[in-house]
Amino acid sequence: MTKHVPFTGSLTALVTPFKDGKIDEATLRALVDWQIESGSHGLVPVGTTGESPTLSHDEHGEVTEIVIDQAKGRVPVIAGAGSNNTTEAIALAKHAEKAGAQGLLVVTPYYNKPTQEGMYQHFKAVNDAVGIPIIIYNIPPRSVVDMSVETMKRLYELKNIAGVKDATANLARVSQQRHALGNDFIQLSGEDMTALAYMAAGGHGCISVVANVAPKLCAELMVCALKGDYAGALKLQDRLVPLHDAVFKEPGLAGAKHGLKLLGRISEEVRLPLLPVTPATGEVIRGAMVHAGLLNA
Repeated sequence: MTKHVPFTGSLTALVTPFKDGKIDEATLRALVDWQIESGSHGLVPVGTTGESPTLSHDEHGEVTEIVIDQAKGRVPVIAGAGSNNTTEAIALAKHAEKAGAQGLLVVTPYYNKPTQEGMYQHFKAVNDAVGIPIIIYNIPPRSVVDMSVETMKRLYELKNIAGVKDATANLARVSQQRHALGNDFIQLSGEDMTALAYMAAGGHGCISVVANVAPKLCAELMVCALKGDYAGALKLQDRLVPLHDAVFKEPGLAGAKHGLKLLGRISEEVRLPLLPVTPATGEVIRGAMVHAGLLNA
C-alpha cells in the first residue's frame, strides 16, 4: 500500500464508550455509524481520547477491531498504536494492520524522553514491521519531547511514514514542515481551536476531539477550508469556538463524553484517574452546544 493515502478533512479522535466498566460495543458501533453519516472523513480509535492509557491490550485490540468492522471501509480508520515501549508499539501496529486499519497513529515516546535519534529508531522499527501508512503524533505537552522537522524529514524517507498529527500548538511548524518535506507529507492538526489557521498554512485536515460532539460542523469546516472557502469556514468556526474551549476545560475526552451524553448517545463513564466533568464545566459545555446549534436552549 502506498503511504500517500489521502487522509484529509475531519478525522474524529473517537472516544471509547463504557458501560459498568466494560467496553460498550453496541454504543461504539452506533457511534461509528453516526460519525460516518454525519460526514466525518475518518476515524481514529484508541488514541488518548479513546482512553488507550487505561485499556488493556485485549481491550485495545477489541476496540480497534470493532471500529474497523463497523466502518466497513466507508471511511479510513487510523488506529492508535503508540507506546513508549517500542516492542509494544510494534505489537499494536501489527495487530491494527491485521485487523484492516488503513493507517496507524504512533505517538512520540512519552516519559522516557528519547533523543532525536532515539525517536528516529523507534519510528523506524515500527515502520519496518508493517506495510501501512504511519502518522507521527507529535505532542510535546504530553510526551515531553518534540520531534524536530529534521527528524521528520529523515523518517519521511522510509516507506510507510506518511505524515504528522501536529499538536505542538506552533503554527509556524506547518509552513516549516511543508517547506522541508513537501506538500505530499500529510499534515493534520491535533488542536481543534487552531485547526482553521493550520489549514490556511497548508494543512490537510484535523484529528479532532470536538468532532465527537459536532461531527457535521467539524466536517463542513474542513470541507470549506479544503476548497479555499475561508469565509464559509470562519462562519462555522464562530459557531464552534465556545465548544472548542468548553470541551477542554477539563480533560478533553471527559468533555467530549459529556457532550455526547447531552446528545443522548453515550454515558459519560470514564476510567480513573480521569473523572467525569464537574457540574460547572458541564453547564459550560451545554451552553456551548446551544451556541453551536447542537442543542435547544
